[in-house]
Amino acid sequence: MEALKIRFLYTEGCPSHEEALERLREALAVESVEANIELKRVESFDEAEREHYSGSPTILINGQDICPTQSAHYAPTCRAYVLEDGRISPLPSLLMMRKAIRDAKNNLKEG
Repeated sequence: MEALKIRFLYTEGCPSHEEALERLREALAVESVEANIELKRVESFDEAEREHYSGSPTILINGQDICPTQSAHYAPTCRAYVLEDGRISPLPSLLMMRKAIRDAKNNLKEG
């Protein structure tokens, strides 16, 4: 099976990106998936626009945001996620990450 392509985009000033990266690595381990994670620091509004960057952290698996947003506002800022129970968090949940990893694996198998 082809490997998952993961891009982890972040802004240096956002305090949650390090914990999000640890959580992503945990999700990959729990799902028994090996993947290289490309780290990309977004530093400007122009770069955020080019990357379709919704804030830090943004995690793309095979080009798909793990939590797509309807907003077309791209900026080098922190991001908020809506968790499964409706709470707002600066981090995506482990469950959200695991689901995105499983969906990406299944799409590779089908494709």
